[in-house]
Amino acid sequence: MMGRMSDAAEQMISLFSRGGPVMWPLLALSVLSVAMSIERIIFWLGTHSPSRRRWLRSLTLHLAQADSASSSALLAKDNSVYAGVARFLLGTPRRETIAVEAAERYRPALERFSTTHSTIITAAPLLGILGTVLGIIDSFDLLGSSENITDISTVAAGIAQALITTAFGLVVALVTLFPYMFFRTHAERGLSEIEMLAAAHLNASPTTGADAPPAQSRQAT
Repeated sequence: MMGRMSDAAEQMISLFSRGGPVMWPLLALSVLSVAMSIERIIFWLGTHSPSRRRWLRSLTLHLAQADSASSSALLAKDNSVYAGVARFLLGTPRRETIAVEAAERYRPALERFSTTHSTIITAAPLLGILGTVLGIIDSFDLLGSSENITDISTVAAGIAQALITTAFGLVVALVTLFPYMFFRTHAERGLSEIEMLAAAHLNASPTTGADAPPAQSRQAT
């Protein structure tokens, strides 16, 4: 088993070295993409878990009822994005633009790394094409030289570099694309949840309870 793993590692190292210098920035992009994806997966699994969805529904209901006491109890020691939104809503005077203000205030937290992911999806195939061009140039330089080529492998090395970098660039882009679309879906859902919280707070109707106005006693006729 260890021998097979060692052979596979040697093959990967050999393949990487044959790809040429463009493989290094592609490797850096792949590591960056995986690291950011892991962080975002942990974030969204915690933010949109079933228990958090139930918590969010309760918070929306309390905001819609203008029940600040129950809302504050739910927000106690909670550092999630939606808790931050609720605190912002409760601490801000009600106005028509409050939904937009809340969404823009917390959009960076929901769309974190989105621009970087998008850049990697675009840049990785371009770097692969750059490696392709460099590999083809090397091959044509050898074919156009005045020296007689006795070993065809010298020309094949340039062609191999061209194919390897293209394939690796496409792999990096695909590995980044699918998580990126997953994160975008959750970010859009998060913005919708923020709008729902803001709408519930803006259109709140106090119910009987601690926050409800005292009932007026009727005069006996």
